[in-house]
Amino acid sequence: MFTKYFEQYEVGETWESHGRTITETDLVNFSALSGDWFPLHTDIEYAKNTAFQQRVAHGALILSISTGLIDLEPGKVVAFYGIEKLRFIRPTFIHDTISVALEIVDLEDKGETGVVTVREKIVNQAGKTAVDGVLKLLVNKYSV
Repeated sequence: MFTKYFEQYEVGETWESHGRTITETDLVNFSALSGDWFPLHTDIEYAKNTAFQQRVAHGALILSISTGLIDLEPGKVVAFYGIEKLRFIRPTFIHDTISVALEIVDLEDKGETGVVTVREKIVNQAGKTAVDGVLKLLVNKYSV
């Protein structure tokens, strides 16, 4: 999605990623990296006794993986600019496959750059939304 210069984007434009399956290794590696060893993510016996009845992937892990599913071209993308209205709507489990759907909802000229605002939905293999939010990326202009 983010492979163009700011002037080339239009509000309403959409994009979808390929899928990526969440693994037990993802949860363990993310726990080690983040220090988040909350038992809902890491303890099978604990998770069995929750409303989810199984381990749930960290919300921050799913959001992080989603950034790797989005096409970001160096030289066009300057930086990540922010997240707004982020909601974790349904759990993502080990063996779920997620993908990302984006829709441009706003374009803001910042002079030499511009902010591209997209509605992001991270969906599972059943097409159900797991995460919903608004992302902003700072993008270079072609004409500068």
